[in-house]
Amino acid sequence: MQDQAERPDRGRGRDLLTGAQALSGQLGKTIQRLRKAYNLSLSELAEQSGVAKSIISQIERNETNPTLATIWRLSQALDVSIERVLAAGDEEPFIEKTSRADTPILVSEDGKVRLAIIGWLKTIEWLQWYEVTADLGGVLDSDPHQRGSVESLSVAEGAFEVEIGGSVQRARAGETLRYRCDRPHLIRCTDGPARATMVVIMKAAVME
Repeated sequence: MQDQAERPDRGRGRDLLTGAQALSGQLGKTIQRLRKAYNLSLSELAEQSGVAKSIISQIERNETNPTLATIWRLSQALDVSIERVLAAGDEEPFIEKTSRADTPILVSEDGKVRLAIIGWLKTIEWLQWYEVTADLGGVLDSDPHQRGSVESLSVAEGAFEVEIGGSVQRARAGETLRYRCDRPHLIRCTDGPARATMVVIMKAAVME
């Protein structure tokens, strides 16, 4: 296991847990590398994480789209933050190009909302941004992010509504919704197919 001084804060990954799914070309390799670094067999990791051995094997071979809840359980068992599990290699070029096929995708539980992670994974602790596409009726139900966090949803096509604290606001193409996301919040597609850009600012000073 990592030394305590080098060990990432495992709680940081909770902000990504919204009943979504993730797909990354590096995910399977990262899980396998960490498992072997800790000298764990598939069976041992399955026992420690509560994730079936067959599922872990499929993840390592990049043959399945694991839910973020599954990735969270694996990150807990491997004693690393979820953003490290999702991140690519440590050495990144100053200028880089990411293909559509290599862009990690989060998918809502109902399968109707998709978030392409177009932001830099290295900034995920304080700044996240996504390309959102959704089918009519799709719902993304999110747990609270860190205190003071702000989310911005800029609609490019169709329409979305955001429900938070019993209040509902709607936005169509050309409109933007900004709201505190440090409490449970829900995004619903009310006119689809729809497309938007979502930016999440963690620990936003403006909300303090």
